[in-house]
Amino acid sequence: MNALLLKIDSRDTVAIITEASRKGDVVDGITLLSDIPQGHKVALQDMQKGDEVIRYGVVLGYLLEDVRKGSWINENSLELPLQPSLESLSFSEPEEVILMQPKRTTFEGFENPNGGFAGTRNILAITTTVQCVSGVVDQLVKRIKAELLPRYPNVDGVVAINHAYGCGVAINAPDAVIPIRSIKNTIKNPNFGGQVMVVGLGCEKLTVDKLLSDEENTPENVIILQDYPGYGPMMEALLMMAETKLKKLDQRRRKTLPLEKLCVGMQCGGSDAFSGVTANPSAGYASDLLVSGGATVMFSEVTEVRDGVHLLAERCKDEEALKKLVAEIGWYDEYLAKGSVDRSANPTPGNKKGGLSNIVEKAMGSIVKSGHAPIVQVIGPGELPTKKGLIFAATPASDIVCGPSQLASGMSVQVFMTGRGTPYGLAEAPVIKVSSRNALKHMWQDLIDLDAGSIATGEETVEVVGERLFNLILDVASGKKPFSEQYGLNNFLCFFNPAPIT
Repeated sequence: MNALLLKIDSRDTVAIITEASRKGDVVDGITLLSDIPQGHKVALQDMQKGDEVIRYGVVLGYLLEDVRKGSWINENSLELPLQPSLESLSFSEPEEVILMQPKRTTFEGFENPNGGFAGTRNILAITTTVQCVSGVVDQLVKRIKAELLPRYPNVDGVVAINHAYGCGVAINAPDAVIPIRSIKNTIKNPNFGGQVMVVGLGCEKLTVDKLLSDEENTPENVIILQDYPGYGPMMEALLMMAETKLKKLDQRRRKTLPLEKLCVGMQCGGSDAFSGVTANPSAGYASDLLVSGGATVMFSEVTEVRDGVHLLAERCKDEEALKKLVAEIGWYDEYLAKGSVDRSANPTPGNKKGGLSNIVEKAMGSIVKSGHAPIVQVIGPGELPTKKGLIFAATPASDIVCGPSQLASGMSVQVFMTGRGTPYGLAEAPVIKVSSRNALKHMWQDLIDLDAGSIATGEETVEVVGERLFNLILDVASGKKPFSEQYGLNNFLCFFNPAPIT
């Protein structure tokens, strides 16, 4: 296929190239001055040292040396600009946005006893209070799958909510609230049907009362292993409790529910320069359809929105949302500073190989997965939303930390956009994979659920692909299995823990 130059905004001084090209090739009337890899930036004009390099209509950075039209612009070409100030942000009524109305306004989900978000799956979750018990719980899960699950065909599976928290930690440190509420709220995930099963050891700092209410903290829901005389009695008690829970879950049935019962998470990982042109905009379009239909959509990843925080501020529906946005982003700035790093530590070698020069470029491509809807609420990592609509969940950008944080906040299906490719998945909720370029789908036919690369080639529009993704989200929420779920590609739950370990 012939290479093209993709320019996003009329102000842009660079464009990305759709196919790897050689020195001397003429692409859209520009002669390339060097070999340029797929997705990397080409200078659209002669520029001098210190000049602004603009993509998405924003300044990505300042040139470290003179360049000529047709030159390759990469991570070694730019000096980062200052990040936007939080202090300068102030609330003003967001501009009215008219969103497209979706053609589908229902899905087939599992209603829950508490009347909150509905489940997209019917899963028995066994939560641990401390890593020490995870070996026993892992063996329990194996036995449940082999001995009990066949009797309960309406239960989709059983998962262990294992984690690295619980003991040897400063349990009362201010930041300990983050891992504790994340574990606590994960128990309430809509896919778990309101059934509570917690396994503790008996001497850990994360005691059961920190995770459960007085009404929930009962012998019917909690087993402490140190109360049992050996492995055999432990396992017998655990299997008995599990079967009680399975009997209740087996009574759940899918029913037609309005979209207001659905909570979807949006995340991207292994991003490349196409992500902000294809996969993420199509996800943003799908997000707008979901929100317009009444659903709740979460987008996250603080460092991957930090350089566009002023753009998010303009979309905050009220002053409360803006204040929370400033507080969460400010906290994260301080968190990074304590580690002697800043947002420039974010882009990975794979991101750079895929054409992303720095975190500003990555952020501009990341934000578009949130669409255009107003932000009704901002929540911290692992917090539960109290409003419905578009939510900014202020989590770390790391895939394996963001995912569990969104789970804790109530998402029951996740959409994951990728340019470089990743087999990431969750046992607790289905994950839909969207590729940013055709080549990735061709290579990973049986791992990518939807390819947005056709947008880059001009074969399809963001709207067409976005609507197809919207329909796929509802199909998966209604029971269709994406590839990661079919293969059981499940990542470990890495709950965010910025608190001290003693």
